[in-house]
This record gives sequence, structure tokens and C-alpha cells, in this order.
Amino acid sequence: MKLAGIRRKKEYNMKLAGIRRKTEFSPNHVLNDFLIINRTAEELTKLGAEVVMYDEDIISIDVVKEPFIFSMVQGPKGVEKLKKIEEKSQLVINSAHAVYNCYRFNMTKLLTNSGIPFPKSFIVNTESYINGEIDYFNGKKFWIKRGDAHAVHTEDVTLAYNKEEANGIIKEFNRRDIKQAVLQEHLIGDTVKFYAIREMNFFYWYHLNGEYHTPFDENKLKNYALQSAEVLGLYVFGGDAVISPKGDITIIDINDWPSFAPVREQACKLIAQLIYRKVKDYE
Repeated sequence: MKLAGIRRKKEYNMKLAGIRRKTEFSPNHVLNDFLIINRTAEELTKLGAEVVMYDEDIISIDVVKEPFIFSMVQGPKGVEKLKKIEEKSQLVINSAHAVYNCYRFNMTKLLTNSGIPFPKSFIVNTESYINGEIDYFNGKKFWIKRGDAHAVHTEDVTLAYNKEEANGIIKEFNRRDIKQAVLQEHLIGDTVKFYAIREMNFFYWYHLNGEYHTPFDENKLKNYALQSAEVLGLYVFGGDAVISPKGDITIIDINDWPSFAPVREQACKLIAQLIYRKVKDYE
């Protein structure tokens, strides 16, 4: 018998896993990183999704069962686990492969080869380094940065003034089992930090430091940032750039899913909307 006048509303069942970043990889931003991903989860719940949260330490293919994932995983072990989970998942934002692309030795190669303005850099093996690349800097100070994950300690990104300092820094990296380092030219100018969400028309920047505050083309900065994210495979990202005294823009770093601290409330809503839309596209 068919009942007339009764219409059942179809419930949309969207199940997602959210993965928090291990605190070791949130230097000086533990609370801010925790807040952005938790607020994103809350916004997804408001949109009608069911969200289960996990910590980076405990994830595995046997633990994370949800087909759709949003993740702030960043540590090497966590990224390798996420790669395996991603093989059986339908969508991961940001993907493990995109996060791995942000490891400095990968990012240096990818952005340099893409034609995006990026500092002159050399990738060196900390076990067999023999000073050759330092000659390029011709006695000028330069940066030495760990080549794998983003900085965990303040010493992971250090300004070196001569060969002796450089050798000591690289030897210390090797002692800490950091196999690769990036030697990078030091650029004169203002440093600006930016946050962005691809496909959501969200881009925010501010001066991190600098004495010039030289005018520059903000649209060009946005375009360089978005091009960088596309090359690396990121959707939720941030980064840093140097603005020269002449107004030239150089990208110096890209980060997978930063804290968005100054704009958290706006960003978490847009990140949730992006994830929700991407998941619905799979239906």
C-alpha cells in the first residue's frame, strides 16, 4: 500500500576523517594548528558531515576507515602512513604527496624548475659535503636549511656567514640524521607572509618584517603563490616571500596547511566549504 502525503527527506551521509598534526611539527604554533583543524571539523559538522578526528601518531590503514580525509600530517613517518591510507581513500586534502613535495629538497627542485621566482639554491648531502657550492655566494651570508621536513628547531634554518660556520651547521645536521641540506642565497628586502585556499578566492598577506615596506604588485604575489601551490599539489597552504627594494617578488617558502592564525575564523569556514564541495563531486 502506497502512503500518500508523506515525503521522507533524504539525509546526506558524508563521513570524513580529520588528522591533527603531531605537535613536534608545530613549533611555536601548537595551539594555533590545533584550533584551525578543529574549527574546520566543526564547520564541516555544521554542513552536515560526520567527522572523526585522529592524531598523526596513531594513524594507519587499519585505524582510519573513512573514505574522505582532511589532514595536517607533516612528519616523515606520518606522511608515509598517509600515503598508504590515501591509496584506499577517495580524497585527501592536502594529499600526502603534496605534503612531501613541500619538503625543502623537493620544493626547491619543483619551484626552481617551474619558473617561479625562487632564491638560488643548492641541495647538498650532509655526509659528503665538500664546500664547492659555498663559493657561489662569494663571501656573502647565506641560509642553510634542513632539506627534509619543515623547521622543527630554530637551528633548522640558520644564516651562515662563512665556510667555517657552514661546515659546522652541516655537520650538526648530519649528526641529527638530517641527510640533506639546502644552501640558499640571502635576499635583501621585506619578508611577507601569506595564507591562501585554492579555488576559494582566499588570499591574505601581511608584513612579517622589513624596513622598506616597498610597494609591490599584490596580484603578482597572489599569482606566484597560487602557481606554487598548483605545482606542489596543495589546496590549503601558506608561505613567505621577499619583496626587494625595487618591488621584485621572490617566493622563499611554501607551507602545507598553516595555522591561519590572523584569519582563522574566516579560513576555517572556507576550508570546510572546499572540502565539502570536493567530497560531493565524488558522488
